[in-house]
Amino acid sequence: LMGDVHCTAVVLAGGSGSRMRTKVAKQYLEIGGYPLIYYSLRCFEKSPLIRDIVIVASADGVDYCRREIVERYGFEKIRTVAAGGAERYDSVYAGLKACGETDYVLIHDSARPLVDEGIVERTVEGVRRFDACIAGMPSKDTVNLVDDAGVVLTTPDRKKVWIVQTPQAFSFPLILKAHEKLRTLPGGMEGITDDAMVLGKALGIPSHMVEGSYQNIKVTTREDLVTAEALMRETVVTEAVLPVW
Repeated sequence: LMGDVHCTAVVLAGGSGSRMRTKVAKQYLEIGGYPLIYYSLRCFEKSPLIRDIVIVASADGVDYCRREIVERYGFEKIRTVAAGGAERYDSVYAGLKACGETDYVLIHDSARPLVDEGIVERTVEGVRRFDACIAGMPSKDTVNLVDDAGVVLTTPDRKKVWIVQTPQAFSFPLILKAHEKLRTLPGGMEGITDDAMVLGKALGIPSHMVEGSYQNIKVTTREDLVTAEALMRETVVTEAVLPVW
């Protein structure tokens, strides 16, 4: 399917346990008997579309991640565990610099354990067509834009409102160039919350949305952990997600 196209997954694992109120960073909290990060790594490890994986851990978590995740579970596609930075975009940049030669990069938050092969396929297909795409889903809720006082300003057409997920996939040369360029501009990184914004702001290149999954939730709070575990139990595909290696 891919021919000689080289896709690298960059998995961000630099978060802390602050919103979980735990001493252990959330990506290492266990769910279904495995650390949260295990599931997305396993998805990329199994995918025939992904050639290799770069993990970006917090600077003080690199050794732990190598020992307790890469070595313990025998992942074979992991190219390196890189040290991240203060902000998400710093960690992404560190991950990009650790990629080596590649054609496309899929940037994924380790706090989304329910990424699956279907999402990977749609994202890779999208990035090959458009050079930049984001997994996401149409909003189920009506969304209001409000001012600082909480007054409703406008209600966007729900058909045009999508909830952004990861992975976000890009032509590797383009996203690397965008990150490098934005760093040279005064205030270039202000307000940046994801990589599609980096590409748009630095190079004026828009990203396309591709279908993710309503199950591809981000685990941020303790309640999310419970939800993610319940989703894993009930999905047929994830019955294969819980075996021992």
